[in-house]
Amino acid sequence: MQQHGKISVSTYSSCIKFVGAKNVSKALEIYQSIPDESTKINVYICNSILSCLVKNGKLDSCIKLFDQMKRDGLKPDVVTYNTLLAGCIKVKNGYPKAIELIGELPHNGIQMDSVMYGTVLAICASNGRSEEAENFIQQMKVEGHSPNIYHYSSLLNSYSWKGDYKKADELMTEMKSIGLVPNKVMMTTLLKVYIKGGLFDRSRELLSELESAGYAENEMPYCMLMDGLSKAGKLEEARSIFDDMKGKGVRSDGYANSIMISALCRSKRFKEAKELSRDSETTYEKCDLVMLNTMLCAYCRAGEMESVMRMMKKMDEQAVSPDYNTFHILIKYFIKEKLHLLAYQTTLDMHSKGHRLEEELCSSLIYHLGKIRAQAEAFSVYNMLRYSKRTICKELHEKILHILIQGNLLKDAYIVVKDNAKMISQPTLKKFGRAFMISGNINLVNDVLKVLHGSGHKIDQVNSQPVTI
Repeated sequence: MQQHGKISVSTYSSCIKFVGAKNVSKALEIYQSIPDESTKINVYICNSILSCLVKNGKLDSCIKLFDQMKRDGLKPDVVTYNTLLAGCIKVKNGYPKAIELIGELPHNGIQMDSVMYGTVLAICASNGRSEEAENFIQQMKVEGHSPNIYHYSSLLNSYSWKGDYKKADELMTEMKSIGLVPNKVMMTTLLKVYIKGGLFDRSRELLSELESAGYAENEMPYCMLMDGLSKAGKLEEARSIFDDMKGKGVRSDGYANSIMISALCRSKRFKEAKELSRDSETTYEKCDLVMLNTMLCAYCRAGEMESVMRMMKKMDEQAVSPDYNTFHILIKYFIKEKLHLLAYQTTLDMHSKGHRLEEELCSSLIYHLGKIRAQAEAFSVYNMLRYSKRTICKELHEKILHILIQGNLLKDAYIVVKDNAKMISQPTLKKFGRAFMISGNINLVNDVLKVLHGSGHKIDQVNSQPVTI
């Protein structure tokens, strides 16, 4: 609707919300196209576009736009800050940004309400900031707010990072004393605290309580305890929980199988891991990436090439995109099976998908490619590492230089020396210089001599042979 020839605030706000639900870029275009500056900084319109950005996981863009809005004259309200704080929950290291936003509240005449405290406590919990969470709970009480079960649940969750079961128990006692009854989320979180703190007997007791209360109808609490036991070296106890869960017919999406397969692989019980993987394939027609990676790893560790290929085919059929772990598992397996060119192709694919290459694994692949005289491929892997904006260890420069000299790829070797001469040993530089002189490449001789001289290498140390022109 239009008011006095202008599109109304409510129309802009509704339009931005509607469009932003499907296309945040289009919603941003609508906001930026608002001609009237006073309308553009209307708090309802600003809150609508900021909410769209947060819901689409674009917190950085949201904060930049918010800063611009403030410069243009926006007077943010409590909804504005609740929206921005909600975005901080979803991002890594959102805590510092949240604290910065909270610091702005007094300057804008805004006091924290129960909703805002709940959001901030959730941020503290997701970042393991238990002391800060305690302080916010205390601040709530001082300001006259009564923390509810959701506030206490976040505080309890913050204790799970370090397994602080003593404080967790004190909190549960305090809650019960004021008449708050722990719900499913709180009891499951308390289980997480006990497991992290290594209290496995109490964890089993609590799991029984969850079962009695009807809070263990799915696999999650069992999975938490299985995972904790297996990582503490208590594989048989974890297996007992797994078998008990299966015997009770607990609803499962395969996550419990995934945990058990990983535990068996860690204990080098590859045959059992392979068998459970096959059982999982039969039981669960569609699997998520985590489970597919777990089964793939089990087959790779067991040396089951046919099963590995089948899992890769299944990922293609289900249109599941491989992640960093998928590529890492496959490259490691192909190297172990001496399928070095296949490992190289997989590394190329991994790099093309934008995943960060691991230096240790790439170094191993470079070595093996050099052994099979695939020097060009080895140099390609080296370059992928080199141009990935990271500092690689000096031994790798020397390793690739030996491989290139062996393959007579002296122009490539020259590039390595030119860029890294000070990190290469004198004997290797001498070997490079000798190889270059013998090759008879007159066009680059002067450049090579300059590089060697610049590295501190004495030219007369290169026992070159006469070059026939």
